[in-house]
Amino acid sequence: MYSEAKTGRGRRIGRYLAAVLCLALLAGAFAGTSRASAAEKPRQEMSAADIYEQNVNSTVGITTTITTNIWGYQTTSAVSGSGFIITDDGYILTNYHVVEGAETITVTTYGGDSYDAELVGRDESNDIAVLKVDAKGLAPVTIGDSGDLRVGDEVIAIGNPLGELTFSLTGGRVSALNREITVSNGVTMDLIQTDCAINSGNSGGALFNMYGEVIGITNAKYSARNGSTASIDNIAFAIPISRVYGVVESIMDNGTIAKPFIGVTVGDVGEEAISFGLPAGAAVRAVEEDSPAEKAGIEVNDIVTAVDGEPVNNRGDLADAVAASKVGDTLTLTVYRQGESIEVKVEVGQSVQSALPEEPSGEGAQQQEQIPYGSIEDFISQFPGGSDS
Repeated sequence: MYSEAKTGRGRRIGRYLAAVLCLALLAGAFAGTSRASAAEKPRQEMSAADIYEQNVNSTVGITTTITTNIWGYQTTSAVSGSGFIITDDGYILTNYHVVEGAETITVTTYGGDSYDAELVGRDESNDIAVLKVDAKGLAPVTIGDSGDLRVGDEVIAIGNPLGELTFSLTGGRVSALNREITVSNGVTMDLIQTDCAINSGNSGGALFNMYGEVIGITNAKYSARNGSTASIDNIAFAIPISRVYGVVESIMDNGTIAKPFIGVTVGDVGEEAISFGLPAGAAVRAVEEDSPAEKAGIEVNDIVTAVDGEPVNNRGDLADAVAASKVGDTLTLTVYRQGESIEVKVEVGQSVQSALPEEPSGEGAQQQEQIPYGSIEDFISQFPGGSDS
């Protein structure tokens, strides 16, 4: 089972929107803050020790308090996770499931400084949240390009496993790219798979390449079902940074989730279908009404095999291509349709929605979750893989 790498027994089970690959990410720079990007300084391969030394002060521990209603009694619990500083004036990136439903959020640095943090915004479909603390002169990470990753590349994770072994480093390699997984609360995502040792409390921490650049956000691990005696080690996942950082900047800049999109839901072409002569690519499962794709003539069952001449081997390649575009750009899609290859030009549009969670209302406004079981453990056990891993 897949489960978020988060610790804490009081978290409520979120209802995430399924990840829709037609909504790729807005690229651009956020003004008014200072963050380092890979393009701004020379790249030099580093040792794991150097990466840790450079980035441990950019890593934070995150502790939240959550009140859960159990049979009419409210219980307050602590939840722990990780995060990392992205601007020198206090913006921090983490997973949304780390702070979902939190009443208070506390951020602690490697140097021992603690700050009360505010949730600036979140994108549930990408499991990201942007926090803000009142501080200046912080050390931001350098943001890299997850699109440059290859299977076999070395990677480094820094986080707070178990919420106790703070600021731990683990290392490994990229095991797979664009790995489709569904985590315990139902969201389906295309993630980087690594063999780094990731455990409860690592959620929201940074995954670095060997240039010391953030290329992923650790958010899940593979775990056995409750009661299983099987031991599953070193199968961990991270959100590709290049697919979400445009949304992060949009949240910081405007408080909105702004994404370029073309308006298609896509999947991979199966191996069996390829064996019967269909090309690899991103197979169109649905086309949104009045979307750029519909206006351009994209149809269900089309297979996108290239964007602007660059091969598309799977749905992740299409998502990356849209992520690299800007609103208003025209993309030339090579499409396989009923035995023929055609070209379709699509103008990239934009989807905008609020980045703040809806306020609860009515009778349940003061409670997180009505749990009809005898304990938090009983409630969590109803969900495969939901063992607070």
